[in-house]
Amino acid sequence: MSDLIRIFTERGDLAHLALLLWAVAASSAFLFTLRELAAASRRFDEFVRQLSRFNRRAKSERTHTYFIHED
Repeated sequence: MSDLIRIFTERGDLAHLALLLWAVAASSAFLFTLRELAAASRRFDEFVRQLSRFNRRAKSERTHTYFIHED
């Protein structure tokens, strides 16, 4: 890595080196954010599925209650 920096400094391309480092950092941050967003989306999807399952069970239990019928 130091050889790469030396080459850039000898040629006077420090601005290009800075731009390259910024681009690498920005791309890494974007990929990290995208990965976290995908994980959050999966967690939310699982939450909605569990909530739907709970609602189906609760509705099923309400319809299967037993009443005492007087004849």
